[in-house]
Amino acid sequence: MNNNNNLHLESKGEIFSNAKELRRKMTEAEEMLWSALRNKRLNGFKFRRQHPINKFVADFYCHEARLIVEVDGEVHDEKDQKEHDELRTYVLKEFDITVIRFSNQEVLKSLDMVLNLINLKVQQLISLQ
Repeated sequence: MNNNNNLHLESKGEIFSNAKELRRKMTEAEEMLWSALRNKRLNGFKFRRQHPINKFVADFYCHEARLIVEVDGEVHDEKDQKEHDELRTYVLKEFDITVIRFSNQEVLKSLDMVLNLINLKVQQLISLQ
């Protein structure tokens, strides 16, 4: 699935505005991961940052693999946020998109491990297409 069909899954203007704002306010962990993913640095796979998709903004998205990578701060440990994240993952799965999550600390302290896991997931998903 190498084309750009449904790249944004009918995102509305407000979602694009939110994504633009989030690109300006990336966390340290997001910036670190983006530095490693941008310009096809991970095995030649293209990732987009703060990418509008349906009614959500994905931290990082590889359209070729239909993979979203989320980098979560401590707020994602709270019950309400966990429920929101689970619902979001469920909705995205309906669009045949896989979501994987890493904590800020995992990215900041174990970037190589995070990149290895992302690379493995991309390879797995592409091999299933």
